[in-house]
Amino acid sequence: MRIRRIALKNWMNFASAEADIQDRVFLVGPNASGKSNFLDAFRFLRDLASTGGGLQEAIRRRGGVTAIRCLAARRQSDVAISVTIEDGAKSWVYEVSFHQDSRRRPLVRTERVRRDGDTVLDRPDKDDEADPARLTQTYLEQVNVNAPFRELASFFTSIRYLHIVPQLIREPERSVGHTNDPFGGDFLELVARTPAATQRARLKRIQEALRVAVPNLDEIRLDRDDARGTPHLRGKYLHWRPRGAWQSERQFSDGTLRLLGLLWAVLDKGGPLLLEEPELSLHPAIVRVLPQMFARVQRKTGRQIFVSTHSPDLLVDGGIGLDEVLLLRPTQEGTAVSPASANREIVELLDGGLTLADALVPHTRPERVEQLTLFGET
Repeated sequence: MRIRRIALKNWMNFASAEADIQDRVFLVGPNASGKSNFLDAFRFLRDLASTGGGLQEAIRRRGGVTAIRCLAARRQSDVAISVTIEDGAKSWVYEVSFHQDSRRRPLVRTERVRRDGDTVLDRPDKDDEADPARLTQTYLEQVNVNAPFRELASFFTSIRYLHIVPQLIREPERSVGHTNDPFGGDFLELVARTPAATQRARLKRIQEALRVAVPNLDEIRLDRDDARGTPHLRGKYLHWRPRGAWQSERQFSDGTLRLLGLLWAVLDKGGPLLLEEPELSLHPAIVRVLPQMFARVQRKTGRQIFVSTHSPDLLVDGGIGLDEVLLLRPTQEGTAVSPASANREIVELLDGGLTLADALVPHTRPERVEQLTLFGET
């Protein structure tokens, strides 16, 4: 399954936005334009369908309906998300909208599922009208009623968001009891829980990549300590000592930990992978080859990869298509979303010989950024 289109209404930065979705998506825009919130729409669908999630919990995690609703929304408008999904010869459309009642309780306003144009679900239905409390839950999250479209629910639960925070990996004790931490708090446990054969194969491939990217790193392995069974990464660095010198994840650099987590994630054959600024802490030379690496891995895994980025280095890759880049532009009516291919100026600059990075930077640069140089003057 692949997501092919998304439409947002009153979702955070977006009063109204629609976008076609390719196998790779690069989200580009100024700070606070909504790149993270665009990715969060997909995370929200995952939270709706996941065990321990559902409508109430998904909205609670985001601070309530009022916190989610776009500031540019008119009055108390509903929040809505619609996605079109390609599944071989089949196509699905899932739509959900919600609001809150007088007690600030989130309620489903509409929930619809279509398969190949035929309606599978259309809420509210007569049962909802007879018992409005049913609208506190989506059908997507209820295993007793979602059988006709359960494959959609399974697909949404396969969505993975990753924004590695190195300090969380360096303190693996924090991950005890945690699962699916988007910031990597349970990353070492995730590696440790992977079946042994798969774990060895992935670590071997990652080790080969790290030998190229990280000076003197020769070997990595995963161990558990004797006291609590906590997993730890070990890295052997070439050294004047004949047998090298070993370090744990506590001594790894931020860049090494981020790259290791990124490499592990892209090797997974799960659903769409949402990456938040993967260029952080990485050398520009590494950042420049990330799009090629994504494309090569995708040919094997078939996984969609969505990337938010501020990095010109990441965008210099000539293999990035204009339809793969979504440009986010803040306005007083909410953030507008459009493919770079729809921007005539960008197309003309590329035709004139500029790189994609050079063509895009003027559209993400704050208008009066030079005034920051005056900060601190009296």
